[in-house]
Amino acid sequence: MAKAIVDTMDTRLLRTFATVARTENLTAAAERLHLVQSTVTAHVQALEKELDLRLFDRLPRGVVLTSAGREVLAQTEEVLEAESRLRAVAAAAGGADGRVTGRVTLSAGETLVSARLPGVIASLRRSHPGVEVDLRTMGTATAVTALRTGELDLALLLEDEAAFRDIECTPLAREPLVLVCSPEHPAAARSTTDWAELAREDYFLHEQGCSYSDRFIEQLLAAAKGTPPRITRFGSLEAARSCVTAGLGLSLLARANVTDALAAGRLTQVSGPQFPGVTVQLARHRRRWLSPAAAALTTELPHHFPH
Repeated sequence: MAKAIVDTMDTRLLRTFATVARTENLTAAAERLHLVQSTVTAHVQALEKELDLRLFDRLPRGVVLTSAGREVLAQTEEVLEAESRLRAVAAAAGGADGRVTGRVTLSAGETLVSARLPGVIASLRRSHPGVEVDLRTMGTATAVTALRTGELDLALLLEDEAAFRDIECTPLAREPLVLVCSPEHPAAARSTTDWAELAREDYFLHEQGCSYSDRFIEQLLAAAKGTPPRITRFGSLEAARSCVTAGLGLSLLARANVTDALAAGRLTQVSGPQFPGVTVQLARHRRRWLSPAAAALTTELPHHFPH
């Protein structure tokens, strides 16, 4: 079987197969690969025909690997890793002057994409102009899947606890958090605010799956007496920040996302409970080789976070 996979060597088919295997959904795989669903289906069918194996059971809720498919997936990941190394070697050979070159695919949540990563990429271009960064916005679950399929080289996760059998997570920094409101909001005038008072306010928070927003909501609900707080969640930090700036409620955000608004007086910090920062984890697949370009990015990242 391994020889058949090596002989096939159409890594487009293999990458599609690995993505479908991890997402267990053709539509989700198509979105992840930036392909139409019919192309994803055609790739899977072509690989099944070439290997003369049924790789998936098609179920109403999605697709599930067959026993043969699980074996093929393990071999596929080795082939994709070998391809990654080969491309890195070729890129390094092209740089006769010893410069680090290559492309790195990195993901992070919107909190970090908007606040930290522009500075990282700008600095990396000065120190390693031959390194290109393909930046993608993903939450933790999506990023972990993409690391497993080889779609990502590295990911930044905002998680205090990050334990995965096949994904290595290294704490990089603590991202400070701040509870904010408009200067015209009644909460801005209070000298202090306790949890019971906070539970009576309206909130505009980042979407479900944002670790620090989820934790904050648990604390609010625990403090609520009777009517639970009214909470609106957005996929966009800018939408949440705009609602708070307009005086509609409060939000818990990374300080880096509101530094300019606080300095300009468009937002103010709410006096009350202190919120511990959230851990920034640098994640990569344990079994995959770290290319020179990815290593350069890994070295650059800590310089752009608070210590």
